[in-house]
Amino acid sequence: MSEALAVIVAMLLLICGKEDETDWDLVLNEESTFQSFAFGGKTFKLYLPKRFDENKSYPLMVMLHGCTQDATDFAMGTNMNQLADDCEFLVLYPQQTQKSNVKKCWNWFSPSHQKRGKGEPRIIVGMVNKVKSMYNIRDDQVYVAGLSAGGAMSVILGATYPDVFSGIGVAAGLEYKAASNVLGAYASMASGGPNPIKQGKLAYKQMGKHARAVPIIVFQGTADRTVIQKNAHQVVSQWIVTNDLADNGEMDDWIRDVTIDVCTEAVPFGRSYTSYTYKIEDNWVVAQKHIIDGMGHAWSGGNEAGTYTDPQGPDASKIMWEFFMSQSTAVH
Repeated sequence: MSEALAVIVAMLLLICGKEDETDWDLVLNEESTFQSFAFGGKTFKLYLPKRFDENKSYPLMVMLHGCTQDATDFAMGTNMNQLADDCEFLVLYPQQTQKSNVKKCWNWFSPSHQKRGKGEPRIIVGMVNKVKSMYNIRDDQVYVAGLSAGGAMSVILGATYPDVFSGIGVAAGLEYKAASNVLGAYASMASGGPNPIKQGKLAYKQMGKHARAVPIIVFQGTADRTVIQKNAHQVVSQWIVTNDLADNGEMDDWIRDVTIDVCTEAVPFGRSYTSYTYKIEDNWVVAQKHIIDGMGHAWSGGNEAGTYTDPQGPDASKIMWEFFMSQSTAVH
């Protein structure tokens, strides 16, 4: 902020007699569209694309940060705001409080946060509804993605609110109800969670009358020592069971835990990775998995300005968005 502008702000504050909650750097930067709001005892940030037009409707991307992170850090690390400018969608960043979790992790391992209408899933969906009350959001294009604890919470949101979210993105996350306490969380992260077939059935049961197939895309590093690679495979297996049941209430192999396409690629001057695609009979891709060679606990292809990123990996943000957009145009 220039000295002259700082003086103007100071004068405005004197006139008002007190500071309000306005972020003056945002007010004074006409191009800035990253603002803070509150809901359910937590804050969230909302990004509007630069060419935002209040007369148009937009998709909404919900981004859940990992432990020790916050909304600003996660936005910087994932480059999701820049992608929103290019592809024209809004981005919602819910932010965990240290009061709720000392490391600011989403409490994915607690039974009180694994059900519809309860805990953090209820609050996050409340944030989505608040954004919908302010802007014209397309109901069939609301997506959620997250890293680590955020990825695990994204899985929970898909199971608890399939009527709200049309797709899930998971980076270094875990299957539905992978744990029911803190000790169980560490065990699942280090060794893998329960049988994904069982967890898939639990997720379907949680969907209840709102049950429907929810496409999912997963990213995982082979060198992740925080959430081991086994969890990525379990997330996909769990969702294949859940989605199979969501089709008609029966496990009739509408979609099977068998990859249709396997492709190995490499980022120029970066990491190699293998992509697995799961399709159903009408060629609808209902699941994708990307395993990145040598990557640790990180957001693949992210910006090193943020924490827990690996710029050498494939661009998870871009690949996720393209996956979600392919779902919106698929016939199923």
